Amino acid sequence: MSGITQLKIATRESALALWQAEHVASCLRQRYPNLAISLVPMTTRGDQILDRPLAQIGGKGLFLKELEQAMLAGEANCAVHSLKDVPMQLESGFALAAIMQRASAFDALVVRDNKIKTLMQLPHGARVGSSSQRRQVQLHAMRPDFKLLDLRGNVNTRLRKLDAGEYDAIVLAQAGLDRLGFADRIAQVLAAPEFLPAAGQGALALECLSARADVAQLLAPLADHETTICVQAERSLATALFGSCQMPIAAFAELHDGHLRLQALLGDDAARQFVRAELSGRADQAQSLGVVLASTLRALAKAQGFVNQSGPHVSAGGFS
Repeated sequence: MSGITQLKIATRESALALWQAEHVASCLRQRYPNLAISLVPMTTRGDQILDRPLAQIGGKGLFLKELEQAMLAGEANCAVHSLKDVPMQLESGFALAAIMQRASAFDALVVRDNKIKTLMQLPHGARVGSSSQRRQVQLHAMRPDFKLLDLRGNVNTRLRKLDAGEYDAIVLAQAGLDRLGFADRIAQVLAAPEFLPAAGQGALALECLSARADVAQLLAPLADHETTICVQAERSLATALFGSCQMPIAAFAELHDGHLRLQALLGDDAARQFVRAELSGRADQAQSLGVVLASTLRALAKAQGFVNQSGPHVSAGGFS
């Protein structure tokens, strides 16, 4: 272990974020029994502004800023994030020290009427909640009759809104539901290839100051090799597409016996359309696979006449 005897972990205050930070702390305690670990919970601007879509207020990077400021101020040594909330390019001075083993990467359908078990069983014109453009374009393709409504807030808030009758169904990340003990609320797992997740969904990322090699060394053993390769391909694709919350992008990579398969889609939110493609290669080609597949998707989108694929007109951000 490095010379660190105390580690302060910055985290958002939501139930899911606290679960994730405590999970990281538990893994570290098992590895370093003499390390004193404490959590530093805080609220981010992304948590505070719930009446507007993330794309209108700056994107998923709003979930990181306060945590990064805490690290700069010496109030925390590292931060725990859902990787899908992490911008494709970090602010200068920060680095991802480890990406942990991924839980489910997929989305899940949660319904008010527990007699309904699949998306296709929902009634005509059902009100389905999700703030994610990626989810919305795929839902529209499967059920054009749905009334798709924005839905913000943490997992518990979204479930309360569903139970209060504001929606007939909502779509959330399966990993978050599983981690909080809500697996029994899942009516259907929306899995690949039929329904593609966000780049990095289901994985936890550990961030620290790039100058703190001692902290990075401490966190590095928590990294999962296979997950890191897969999300590298996914995030490479998203970066190459100049992606942000303002563009529906999905990416999912699988690694089997050194063989990497990357599936992805690029959408036009205004037209509620998308194009999709996939590419396979070796594990050591993860980054280049993402770049090449992004080029393929961009060409397909141009052929379809998508209106928002002109170039890097938005800053790189996370994907929901």
